[in-house]
Amino acid sequence: MASMSGFICQNLAPDHVNTVYPLVREVVPTLDLKSWTRIAKRIANPRRAEQAGIRVVLRSPRPLPCGLFLYRREHDLVHGPILVAEHMVAVDVLDPQSVMSALVTELEALAERLGCSAIRTMVLGKASLAASGLYAAGHRPEGATLWKPVEESSAPR
Repeated sequence: MASMSGFICQNLAPDHVNTVYPLVREVVPTLDLKSWTRIAKRIANPRRAEQAGIRVVLRSPRPLPCGLFLYRREHDLVHGPILVAEHMVAVDVLDPQSVMSALVTELEALAERLGCSAIRTMVLGKASLAASGLYAAGHRPEGATLWKPVEESSAPR
């Protein structure tokens, strides 16, 4: 558990995945609670925290989460071990930028703790708070992420 300027950052425990569902809905509005619970409990397994997890930011002394990102450690052919972060969200009525700063600081500290040589963040929407916060912290476009849904009739069974 890391602490910085009024924030506490920690891995989300599997039995607390429902508490962050409102945050997740900010970045994935179509995700239902049952699907989130199934996915998140698998990702948040404490025995796999060196490989994957959900980092959550809490503003002390309030115990409610105000930010999070999902992460996994991967091996990149060019960069070696890297930290991949997705679905970053910061929500705070008064100061979402401070929450975003705490998330970025935690992202970089986590990469260092896990022995990663680089961080690859997946952010959807160029005008998002996550994109601007990461850019301000020195993250730059590495390439392009392209997306094409596969029609059910053409997908292999």
